[in-house]
Amino acid sequence: MSRDEFSEMRAFLEVARERSFTRAAAKLGVTRSALSHTVRALEERLGIRLLSRTTRDVAPTAAGERLVECIEPHFESIAAEISAISALRDKPAGHIRIVCPDDAIGMVFRPRLPAFLRDYPDIKVELIADNGFTNIVERQFDAGVRLGEAIARDMVAVRIGPDVRYAVVGSPDYFGRHSTPSSPRN
Repeated sequence: MSRDEFSEMRAFLEVARERSFTRAAAKLGVTRSALSHTVRALEERLGIRLLSRTTRDVAPTAAGERLVECIEPHFESIAAEISAISALRDKPAGHIRIVCPDDAIGMVFRPRLPAFLRDYPDIKVELIADNGFTNIVERQFDAGVRLGEAIARDMVAVRIGPDVRYAVVGSPDYFGRHSTPSSPRN
């Protein structure tokens, strides 16, 4: 259904409920003339009169009554769902999937997660340990944690923990047989 068709149906439904273009226009925040034009466009598109009009009265025709009975529950359901969704704005809820290296689970999430879950009991957090470079969009993760600068150019990076220092350790025998690394990657 296009936006225009939805608007036409909503306009018709309000006029049929109110049995008045004037009251329906006031509820919808449009002019009486614009509302009349919208309902007329719906009737023309459907090829049938939905409302009987006199200078004093407006009432649905038999076809109009049938349409009201058919669409009214759907509009009420839409309004109820919009109200329910709006309530989520005030109370965070849902499922969060995060892919991250093993180290991040221990250093970043494990210390903070108990308090977070206590404060937001309607949020479920799923941590997936993966030391590779998982494509978070392709795998439908909400976020991914990377160490250092290993992120794609089109991703947004936000620091979530302190700098981490790594050290290369080895036995004297090992370093006797191998050269000293010049960087963590070599």
